[in-house]
Amino acid sequence: MILKKISIVFLAVYFWSATVLLYADDSANHLTNLSLEEAIELMKRDNLELKISKFNEEMKAYEAEMAKGHQYGKLDLKLQALRSNDPGNIFGFKLKSREATFGDFGFSDFMGAIGQGAQQANGDFGAFSQGLNQQGGDILAIQPKDLNFPDTRNHFQTTLTYQVPIYTGGKLDQYGKITKALEKMSRLDSSKLLNEKIFQTQKTFYDISLIDQYINNLGEIVSNIEELKNIVSSMKEEGYAKEIDRLEVEAKQAEVESMLNKATYNRELAYQYLSFLLNQKIDSIQPISTLAIMPQVDREQVQQDNLDIQKAKLGLKITDMAIKVQESNMLPTVGAFGEYGSSDNNPFNEFTHKDFYTVGFQLDWNLFNGRIDQYNLEKSKVENMKVKEQVELAKKGICLKVRKLITEVKSKDAEITNLETQLNFASKVYENYQARYKEGISSISDVIIKQSKELEVLLKLLTVKNDRNGKVFELTSIINKGDI
Repeated sequence: MILKKISIVFLAVYFWSATVLLYADDSANHLTNLSLEEAIELMKRDNLELKISKFNEEMKAYEAEMAKGHQYGKLDLKLQALRSNDPGNIFGFKLKSREATFGDFGFSDFMGAIGQGAQQANGDFGAFSQGLNQQGGDILAIQPKDLNFPDTRNHFQTTLTYQVPIYTGGKLDQYGKITKALEKMSRLDSSKLLNEKIFQTQKTFYDISLIDQYINNLGEIVSNIEELKNIVSSMKEEGYAKEIDRLEVEAKQAEVESMLNKATYNRELAYQYLSFLLNQKIDSIQPISTLAIMPQVDREQVQQDNLDIQKAKLGLKITDMAIKVQESNMLPTVGAFGEYGSSDNNPFNEFTHKDFYTVGFQLDWNLFNGRIDQYNLEKSKVENMKVKEQVELAKKGICLKVRKLITEVKSKDAEITNLETQLNFASKVYENYQARYKEGISSISDVIIKQSKELEVLLKLLTVKNDRNGKVFELTSIINKGDI
């Protein structure tokens, strides 16, 4: 039992030490008092999604180089080491090595039969011819041992082969251009992702700043409620206030403190999201007290810089290339090849003496396939027309969205001005009713109601500011001016 308790204590100390060390190591990398400019630079460097996007760019670049490489053909080196007792292989091996003899055909058995016939004829050519006619079938039926049962042989062959396309109807050239365009498309995707991450980083910074303002305002309201509690307590001692007044003030205080706790948790979540974006642990930032700056917008510049429009235009160019690829399917392709090598029963033996070569070319031209190539060409042309319309749709859609966002930002600016006036008025009204309560003119319920109105306007003001900042950052991202 004592040993069990000691083990539990040691385990507790171990896990506590590990936790402390882990926290210490982690806290060493925490960033404090971070500015927005620093945050954006960190995000560009460390954001995991951007890193993945960069890898995609690299892969597309390699694919473009691969497509270019097809134009230079292919050079292969093949080394073969074989051993066989198969008659067909043995004869082929010897022929490849330029060592084939008549004996390999079984001529020794044939010559033996002829010699025996000549010996029997004893120099009589007529008798020899007559015997050859009579026994010719038997001679031809002889199964030569040298040909059918050759000795096992090794075979070493070295072959160098080069194949190169000479004419492909422009197909390889267009494939190279398409893969290059896809590489550029991946860079546009990375730029779009970067804009999105800048937008998210900026918005999170401003969100945290607004939450800090909200928490500060709630802190002041809590202080006001504490002051009001003191007033109620003093008036209760003098008989001018009731217990219900004190309870009502405490209930309001609990409500505001709950709002304060919720705001604190929301700020913590915002910091966690910022840490995720930057791939760094962020403890504090330099708060921003001003509203996001409205960017300058020029219609022609938007159509030139917007990444979605750029991608649509690039997609149109790719469909132009795709049409040329389909047209190349109706043209012949011509290729050439050359082969050089040497074979022997010993590796690299008498290489140049037993070498060989082969050169040639091939023309391939599909003359009819049920008009499939023609239909594919027409399909590519229709796809090209569709993408042209998509480009126009992208231009008009982006311009409409930009105008909409500008209008919404202006509307939010007017609403912010109005709410700031309302907030100032609500604060003055609350102070007035607090003074009236001291004088016994107003009830504590009236004071609480006016304070609730102040809270309502404050929350609405900060919400509108947050919406307004979000729309400004979205607009900045759309016009591709996200960097600061």
